Amino acid sequence: MKEKLYTIPVNDAFNANSECPICLMNKTLEDNAIDFTMGPSYMEDDVRAETDNIGFCSRHIEKLYKNQNRLGLALMLKTHMDKTVKDLEELTSGDSKLTSLSLFKKETKNDGIKAYLEQLDHSCYICDKINNTFTRYIDTLFSLYQKDDQFRNKFKLSKGFCTFHYGLLYSEASKRLKGDKSKEFINSLSTVYLDNIKRVRDDLEWFIDKFDYRYVNEPWKNSKDALLRAIVKTNSTTADN
Repeated sequence: MKEKLYTIPVNDAFNANSECPICLMNKTLEDNAIDFTMGPSYMEDDVRAETDNIGFCSRHIEKLYKNQNRLGLALMLKTHMDKTVKDLEELTSGDSKLTSLSLFKKETKNDGIKAYLEQLDHSCYICDKINNTFTRYIDTLFSLYQKDDQFRNKFKLSKGFCTFHYGLLYSEASKRLKGDKSKEFINSLSTVYLDNIKRVRDDLEWFIDKFDYRYVNEPWKNSKDALLRAIVKTNSTTADN
């Protein structure tokens, strides 16, 4: 089954010894989406139709720019701007073509323009591409936890999660698992999260102490990269973002 393919990236993320395997999965999806968008695919009609329609968020437009395919990005932004201008000219002139496509719930011209701009402001081709697969990764995680003893043990021995993804898994547990299995998951999740955020917090405390002259000759222990790891735990990002 196709779904079984998703066990590979989920297991890979947990095997990577990351401070948050969910962040790592998300970053891998993001990197792949950027590479796909800035590769030959930007010339394909179906891809251009989507990027013309929804554009990119501010975070991902910066990442696309850093990809160095300036011509590809310029072409995508040019046709996206063409479509935006065309749509807004139709709306401001009172043309009913756009509203007849059920893009907007409001019928007045001003409400139509407002809805169009709000929709554009909250849409991103890269975000959509990431989220479609990320949801399947989360489905797979819960399926593995329920059915795979090896993965369940790997989960419990992991370095935990960032606060955001701890909250995500906590809220999803009751929807994906039933009865005792849901309670077991939540207990394991909370234990591994708290144990590991305390570990990083303690490393960060020693990192801070090392700036005190009294500890200058003491070993760094595990604190040299504590600040980067604390950023992962508190801000739901990989340290190299």
